[in-house]
Amino acid sequence: MKVTMVGTGYVGLVTGACLADVGCSVICVDTDTAKVERLRLGELPIYEPGLGDVVARTTARNRLRFATDLAVELQGCDAVFIAVGTPSGTEGIADLRQVESVARTIGQHLDQYTVVITKSTVPVGTSGLVRSIIAEELAARGVDVEFDVASNPEFLKEGAAISDFMRPDRIVIGVESDRAKAVLSQIYRPFVLNGHPLLFMDVASAEVTKYAANAMLAVRISFMNLMSRLCEETGADISDVRRAIGSDPRIGSQFLYAGIGYGGSCFPKDVRALIATGESFGLPMELLRATEVVNDEQKLLPVQRLEGRLGSLSGRRIAVWGRAFKPNTDDVREAPAVRIITALADAGADVVVYDPVAMTMGASLLDGACSFASNAYEALDDADALVLATEWPEFRAPDMDEMAKRMRGRVIIDGRNALDGDSLRAQGFDYSGIGLGRSRLE
Repeated sequence: MKVTMVGTGYVGLVTGACLADVGCSVICVDTDTAKVERLRLGELPIYEPGLGDVVARTTARNRLRFATDLAVELQGCDAVFIAVGTPSGTEGIADLRQVESVARTIGQHLDQYTVVITKSTVPVGTSGLVRSIIAEELAARGVDVEFDVASNPEFLKEGAAISDFMRPDRIVIGVESDRAKAVLSQIYRPFVLNGHPLLFMDVASAEVTKYAANAMLAVRISFMNLMSRLCEETGADISDVRRAIGSDPRIGSQFLYAGIGYGGSCFPKDVRALIATGESFGLPMELLRATEVVNDEQKLLPVQRLEGRLGSLSGRRIAVWGRAFKPNTDDVREAPAVRIITALADAGADVVVYDPVAMTMGASLLDGACSFASNAYEALDDADALVLATEWPEFRAPDMDEMAKRMRGRVIIDGRNALDGDSLRAQGFDYSGIGLGRSRLE
């Protein structure tokens, strides 16, 4: 099975490498010549545990290669996955210009039956748009080439993408014909052999599924953050509340952790896009708008806590542990840490940041708002306070004696409830978590 993957971003590179690892012949195409050259040399543009090994293994076995000319790579191809970026555009509507460009190129060069699969996260109706563009280009050429358009949304978690792809909870595919179903069934047959469900449905349902899944998870996160605020006002403990409601099988324990909000490339963008999609059909999405409001407010909670303890932050030295939006990734897009660092800098604070991986990625987002330390303890030197913004494993059990020696102040704001608050208090620190009860914040 020959597969062409258009796009070498997070989704395209992981999907292409994993399909090659189970036997497909995969060509990953990207218009960025420099990026393709780096990939050919084995240099990855993203940090994702295990991905480098898969890319190295599959390229060595000639099952994965990288190219820049989509027109050439369409020849003899059984399936083309469109995995290009769909950033938020005006009023949250997904920007489909890259998708449209790829569809146009396909229509201009397609010469045999191919299944064109939208892998990018796209609004309902995008597959129909792709179909119409390809058909328009074929008509302009005066040729009649059969093709199908399908939807195959991804559900990869950054930091666990390889295991998610190889051992998926489910594989969702929207198709319009038995022929397309047969092609995609063959591509994903190795995963069905392992017992993973392959869920076929109509294209529109597959497109909605992706947005609905991410929006549901975002709602759960914001709900727990709202409950954490109530816990702080009432003296309750969000950790106990989580254990209790998470034990209900109708609810479950996943994505019920209180913290400083969600970020990354998916949840914020997809929630906004689903709001825009619903409202384009005259359906107000009040629940999702409230989810956004809670999340935006939660990101600034550590700054408010610091102001409550230190007063003016001007001239204060604040250490921040973590910059990525979650552990095991270098992705800083819409990361709570970036919002916190920027707000601290705007308040006149001297901000020093350490992250095990995300030190240089997206540095322009901060525009000189902070300096960077070479390790977690160096960031604490003469600090008046520490904010833990990303729950990297190396932050969870720090040397408290070393912390006490290096810090000038004793304020710790744990934005992920990852530290041992009782032990830190015993060491003389002013520890504050999220939703851990009023008594624990005084």
